Amino acid sequence: MDKLSLFGLLIAFSGIIGGQLLEGGAISVLLQGAAFFIVCGGTLGAVMLQNPHHTFVTGIKMGRWAFVTPKIDFQSLVYQLTAWSSVARKEGVLMLEGQIKNIKDPFVAKGLQLLVDGNSAEKIREVLEVDVSAYEALRWEGARVWEAAAGYSPTIGIMGAVLGLIHVMQNLGEPSKLGAGIAVAFIATIYGVGLANLVFLPIAGKLKMLILQQLMMREMVIDGLEMIANAENPRFIEGKLKGYLN
Repeated sequence: MDKLSLFGLLIAFSGIIGGQLLEGGAISVLLQGAAFFIVCGGTLGAVMLQNPHHTFVTGIKMGRWAFVTPKIDFQSLVYQLTAWSSVARKEGVLMLEGQIKNIKDPFVAKGLQLLVDGNSAEKIREVLEVDVSAYEALRWEGARVWEAAAGYSPTIGIMGAVLGLIHVMQNLGEPSKLGAGIAVAFIATIYGVGLANLVFLPIAGKLKMLILQQLMMREMVIDGLEMIANAENPRFIEGKLKGYLN
């Protein structure tokens, strides 16, 4: 669990609610079901219309990365690749075949299988870079799902404001109904802008950072396997891979 994300979200909403209280307003004023339904429903529908099914589902699933961050142990990967290079140099790459079944990451397992099969360094890089490109394209599209939500949300909030004002105009003869309509009008705008800038955009930004980490990990694996295939010295391999730790 990423405590920083939760803490940041808590501070953001606490600041808004605290400001409302300091101005003498009630928290209940910010709780408008109609405004929330307009903004969230409209934004969700627009995002679903924009994206293909697979991209939309991927983006939604990736959203949890902002709070449950995938862990990448670069240090362990450096140690593992260096150990494989020592085994390959002393006993041959075929001795690494038994370790493939113990690897949980499909990308790393595929790379090691290519190495064990006797492919050249160039072939290993060629095959794995196709995987990296496909992975990168899909994940960037997933992050853009949240960026799209941030783009639509404020506009839908304005639509909610207009709907609220229409409601007000229709009930000018009934003063008791004017307050509710005006509240929906302004609260819908707050929901739209607030969700865009406090939730959707920060999640999109964090996902992009995590994608870059994932891509760096894959590039490190490719470099390591390529050097093993070229029978480089294990100390040289370790030294080069440690550069990724910085």
